[in-house]
Amino acid sequence: MAVNVHSTSMTIENLSRHDMLAWVNDSLQLTYTKIEHLCTGVAYCQFMDMLFPGCILLRKVKFQARLEHEYIHNFKVLQASFKRMNVDKIIPVEKLVKSKFQDNFEFLQWFKKFFDANYDGKMYDPQLARQGLEMSPAPNPGPQRTSPTAPKIMPPPQRAATTTPASGMRRHPPYSRNGGSDAEIMEINQQLMDLKLTVDGLEKERDFYFGKLRDIELICQGHENDNNPILNKIMDILYATEIGQHPSLLPQPPQHSHHPHLRTRPANQA
Repeated sequence: MAVNVHSTSMTIENLSRHDMLAWVNDSLQLTYTKIEHLCTGVAYCQFMDMLFPGCILLRKVKFQARLEHEYIHNFKVLQASFKRMNVDKIIPVEKLVKSKFQDNFEFLQWFKKFFDANYDGKMYDPQLARQGLEMSPAPNPGPQRTSPTAPKIMPPPQRAATTTPASGMRRHPPYSRNGGSDAEIMEINQQLMDLKLTVDGLEKERDFYFGKLRDIELICQGHENDNNPILNKIMDILYATEIGQHPSLLPQPPQHSHHPHLRTRPANQA
């Protein structure tokens, strides 16, 4: 079992962000350039494999994760390994996946202390462990945190630039070589705006359900020592890392839902 540690301002080593990043890169043979790149959860998963061989299945880790839902998947795998090794640290997943420096730096500081308390000095080949796969840093940490369909990061279409000096430029008719007009450009901009509103709505709905799952997880963790079979089944479902991993535990959806935010789905839906 793991040795648990608790970090405070008095117990954390005064290592700079560059020192911490160098430790991560040297230990796992990576090329991370920002603390925010740790938001994918991949490095922590491999550190756990280094500390406690067999506590985590690296084949379930998405080493090429580049989207927020993939980061969440990796942290679920990490949380499962924490549970297996009796690590009492609660991972602030919803904060880490947002690629904010301060949140990721604070968690890395805790993990460094946890690593030092548990590492026994054994040799470890990180590239061999991940079968030569390279860990892709998170793309542009910070602004890009959307789901796979992220039209809101697309720049609006621009007209072709002209080489005519501004001082001598004449006004041309509103059409281009491909026949585009101002009306068509306005229509495209409107479509982009509609897509943005749709994505914003989906993200709010996702965050709504994620918050409910998080509340359920905290309640279950507070009663882990009760040996309640129902709570154990709920935890198994929460920590399942693949869709359909525990089909026998999945409850049948109700025929009708009276909750204004919940939606039912067909029983034959995966």
